[in-house]
Amino acid sequence: MIREACVEGFTQALRAQELGAERIELCENLAAGGTTPSLGTVIACKKYLKIPIIVMIRPRGGNFVYSTPETEIMARDIEGIRMAGADGIAIGMLTQKDEIDLAQLLKVIKHAGSMKITFHKAIDATRNIEREFLKLHDSGLVHRVLTSGGAETALKGAAVLNKLLQLTDDKIRIVVAGKVTSENLQEICKLIPADEFHGKKIV
Repeated sequence: MIREACVEGFTQALRAQELGAERIELCENLAAGGTTPSLGTVIACKKYLKIPIIVMIRPRGGNFVYSTPETEIMARDIEGIRMAGADGIAIGMLTQKDEIDLAQLLKVIKHAGSMKITFHKAIDATRNIEREFLKLHDSGLVHRVLTSGGAETALKGAAVLNKLLQLTDDKIRIVVAGKVTSENLQEICKLIPADEFHGKKIV
């Protein structure tokens, strides 16, 4: 099992590793849902942590529909983060119709090189999660999808999450999110037999 700790900054990242996290999602500004951390923070984490680091790519809080200048910012951030040696990025882009914007996603993640790509909880803001998941699967653009099944918590989204798990294969994985903590992880594992889980308090 992989426990991915969602952390804000270097200090929390180091603490998550000490507590046993197998991977971190590195962010800033979690109060706004997480935004891209500074390049200096990424470099420090790569220097002092031994576990994989997934870096949030999000120029602002709010929705996931981005302007052309915002996508340019994201592309430049990805280039810097790749050069800093990050293991992957977490990103999500939607159209005005609340569908995954594959065209924009492709333009931006072409700067990621060999880094692993996670499509984050933006998928939970789409109109049809299963359809959009299959779109990601068939595109071959991403390695993981982070989701709570469209619900407030993983427990409430269990039915959708289990349906998505049946659609996974070696090409794409589900990372279960949504108020997953060290206290309820075993309960969630029994209900949702995934291999990867994500949360701010997962360790």
